[in-house]
Amino acid sequence: MARVLGQMTYTVTWLRCGAELLEALRLRHVDLALFDIDAATNDGLDIVRQIRRLGIRTPLLATTAHEAVERRIAILDAGADDCLVKPFDLDELTARVRCLARRANGFADNLIELGDLSMNLCSLEVTYEGRRIELTRREFSLLQMRVERAGRIVRREVIETSIYGCDAEVGPNALEVLVHGLRRKVGPGAIRTVRGFGYMASL
Repeated sequence: MARVLGQMTYTVTWLRCGAELLEALRLRHVDLALFDIDAATNDGLDIVRQIRRLGIRTPLLATTAHEAVERRIAILDAGADDCLVKPFDLDELTARVRCLARRANGFADNLIELGDLSMNLCSLEVTYEGRRIELTRREFSLLQMRVERAGRIVRREVIETSIYGCDAEVGPNALEVLVHGLRRKVGPGAIRTVRGFGYMASL
C-alpha cells in the first residue's frame, strides 16, 4: 500500500504500531492516517478513541479482516472516518484516500479550480489558462496543498512534512527550489512567499 500511494502524489511515512501513529499525530502535521485494526483485539479501537479524545481531527481510514457488520460499526463509532474490509482492490483504496482528503479540505469532487487553474486529483492533470502543464509528483503535491488552502498562509514546516515526509532530511533550500520550479511552469504569481512564515497561493 505504501508503494502504491507513493507512486501517486502522496508522501508516505510507514509506522509499525498504534503507539507510533498516536505519537506522529500528536507531534506532526499529518494529512491522513491509514491503519490496520487486528480482528482479534481491541487495541486498534483504543488507539482511535485516544486520537479523538486528544482532539486530533486527522482523517482516519481503517482496514480490517473482520467481516462482521458489528465490527465495522464499532470502528466507525470509535472515531474512524471510513473502514475497508480486506481483501480489497488497491484502486478502491486510493479512491477512498482521495475522498477523505478532499472532504477534509472542503471539496466535493476531484476537480479543484482556482482562477484560471484547474487540477484533477484523480487523473493528476493540471491546466492553467487552457494549457496543460506537466508537473513532477512533488510539484503537484505542493500546488495541490496551496490551492486547497487558497488565501491562507501555510507554515514552511507543515509544507515540508507534507511534501517530503515526517522523518526526511530536507535540505535548507529544497523547498525554495521546488517553489521556483513550480512558479516557472505555472507563473511567477502562483505562490507568494510570506517571509518568516511560509507560502500562500495567489493565482
